[in-house]
Amino acid sequence: MIASPLRVLMAEDEVLAAEVLEEGLTDAGFQVLPAHDGEAALALVTAGAGFDILLTDLRMPRLDGRELIARLRARRPDLPVVVMTGYPPGADSASLHDGSGPFELLTKPIELDRLVDTLRMVAGLI
Repeated sequence: MIASPLRVLMAEDEVLAAEVLEEGLTDAGFQVLPAHDGEAALALVTAGAGFDILLTDLRMPRLDGRELIARLRARRPDLPVVVMTGYPPGADSASLHDGSGPFELLTKPIELDRLVDTLRMVAGLI
C-alpha cells in the first residue's frame, strides 16, 4: 500500500516565493495547500481543508504567522509547525512554540532540501 502524501498548509505572502516553494514541495512528494496569508490559510481550514503540517511565514498582512499558529494550535495543540522567516524573532521565538506538537524555525533564504528534511522531521518520518 502506498502512503498518501503529507499535506502541507503553506501560508506565504510573497507570490514568487510561494510558487517556487509549492513547485519544489510538490516535486518532493508533498501535497501543498497554498494560502497568500494567515487569514486565507485559516479560511481554508475553516472550510474543512485537511492538512498534516503548517508551513508559515511570520510577517504577512491581515493575519501574521504568530497569530495563525496560535489559532490553529488552539484547535490542534499537537500540530507540527515549520516557520520560515527572513526576520527571526530572536529570544522571543520560544513564544511561537505554544503547543505540544513539533516545531522548527528556519531563516530565509531556505534551501529546498533543508525544508523538505525539516517537514519530514516534524511529521515524524525521519
